[in-house]
Formats: sequence, structure tokens, C-alpha cells
Amino acid sequence: MPPPSSGMTLKRIHREIADLKKEDLGNITLGPTSGDNPFLWKARIPGPEGSVYEGGLFEVDVQLAHDYPFSAPKVMFLTRIYHMNISDRGNVCIDILKHNWSPALSVFKVILSLSSLLTDPNPNDPLVPSIASEFLRRRPTHDQTARRWTELYAKPPPPRIPTPPPPQPTSSRPTASSAKGKGRAGDSEVRAHAGDSAGGAIEIEDSDDEVEVAAVAGRGAKRRRTQRTASIIDLSGDVADSSRRNGKRRAVERSDEVIVIED
Repeated sequence: MPPPSSGMTLKRIHREIADLKKEDLGNITLGPTSGDNPFLWKARIPGPEGSVYEGGLFEVDVQLAHDYPFSAPKVMFLTRIYHMNISDRGNVCIDILKHNWSPALSVFKVILSLSSLLTDPNPNDPLVPSIASEFLRRRPTHDQTARRWTELYAKPPPPRIPTPPPPQPTSSRPTASSAKGKGRAGDSEVRAHAGDSAGGAIEIEDSDDEVEVAAVAGRGAKRRRTQRTASIIDLSGDVADSSRRNGKRRAVERSDEVIVIED
């Protein structure tokens, strides 16, 4: 539940919300967490470039008092950070949140001061003296630890890349239609070869009806060739018989020169 407040406090908060639309926030995000409670704000502050916090993203809660702006807001870091002015619990030590607060300030200006604090810490008013001492005496060690904490606690998660769906398994077994096509092609090749050897070139198309016609034509060509061979043999026999008869006739004519014998 939001704390009891006067109309002037709510009016001031709504005015700051409207003013945020006119401000250049850069990479900073800032605003109430919900419309039901304008007293609780949330900010995200990116680590300034060139600082030991570069690459980090630090979340901050801002709680406004019921008499705001006459009381300073309460600020707490939700992201762990290795900083001399910010405790392990997220409390912040900065002058504008204590004795230097003024009603003329705003939540946006507080967040800008926190971003500047990441770049320029204040070792003269530390909340964690050990870190301030290390900063002054062993600066390389301090910077290395601050970068390691930023890597561990403040790095935003990488964007999720959608996983592509697994490939569908493909069967290496031939389908019935492809097997049938291959069978027809094989039969066509065999019949075409048989037709070529039997009676000349026969053109074969990959079709059941045309294959059968071609096969019949091949067999017909084979029969015709057989008949032609038989005719040649018979013709050869007739020629031989005729030659023998003529020879016999000539022999008879030479012996008798009178009798002519014809079969």
C-alpha cells in the first residue's frame, strides 16, 4: 500500500513522470514499477564507458516518502557492486541523499548522480573503508576486483537464440513408385538390347504398352530373319540341285547327243 500523502505530493510525482518523457535518459531506464503505486520506482543504470563497471547493468530501487519532495528518496542497489560508496546490502552514501537534499531535486537527478558516482567514487566519504583504502593504495588490485564483480553480478544475460527444429529423418528405402519406375527402366533396357541384336534399332520409351509393342516387333524381326535365312538355305539347295541337274544333262548330251533327260 502506498503511504498516506497529500495531494501536493501526488501532483509532484505525476509531474516528474511526465517530465521523464522530455528528458534524454540515454541508456538509463527509470519509472514507477506500476501505476498502482507511484511511490516505488525502479531504475537500470548501465556501467559508464571507460569505468571498471563498463558492460554491467545495475538495478536500483527508489522509494519515495509520503512527504516527498521535502524528504529525500531512499535508494538501494539491487545488483551487487564493488564500490566504496555502496555497501553489500545496496545502501548508498551520497551527499544529495543526506544533508544536501533539496526539494528542487528530482528522482531523475538522483539517478544521474548515481551514474556519476560509478565513474568518480568519493574516497573521502566511504561507506566501505576497506575498498576506499585499496582504491588509494593498490589501484590495480581494486580495478581488477571491481571488473570481476561486474562480470559476475552485473553482466546482462546474452540474448537467447531460438533453437532450430531438428531435421526430419529421411528414409533411404526406395518408395514403391520409384522401385516400379526403376523396374520399368531395367526391363526397357533389356528389351531394347534384345531388339537391337534381333532385328536392328528399335526405339523404346519407358511405357508398359510401348515396351510390349517393341518386344513383339523384336520377336517379329527375329522370325523374319529366320525365314530369310531358311529361304537362303532353300534357295542355295535349289541352285545346287539345278547345277547338278544341268551338269547331268550336259553329261548326257555329251555322251549321247540325242537323249535329253529333264527332271
